[in-house]
Amino acid sequence: MKDTLISGKRKKTELITLLICFLIANLANLYAIIAYDGTSFAELFTSLGYVLAASLVIYILWTIIRILFYGIMRL
Repeated sequence: MKDTLISGKRKKTELITLLICFLIANLANLYAIIAYDGTSFAELFTSLGYVLAASLVIYILWTIIRILFYGIMRL
């Protein structure tokens, strides 16, 4: 099989994209904590697993959108 190389620029771009997805999920969690007055801000740390899962879902959705966009552009 042919070896493929991923450039450093692509790795950096994907890492930044994943970080942005994490920030979006974390901001959504913060909004939910503020919207429901009865919860404490300790939820930011206790629900970190859910935030990580949500950020991965957002990243996968973003990847699917990019694949569709570049696929249509190539046609």
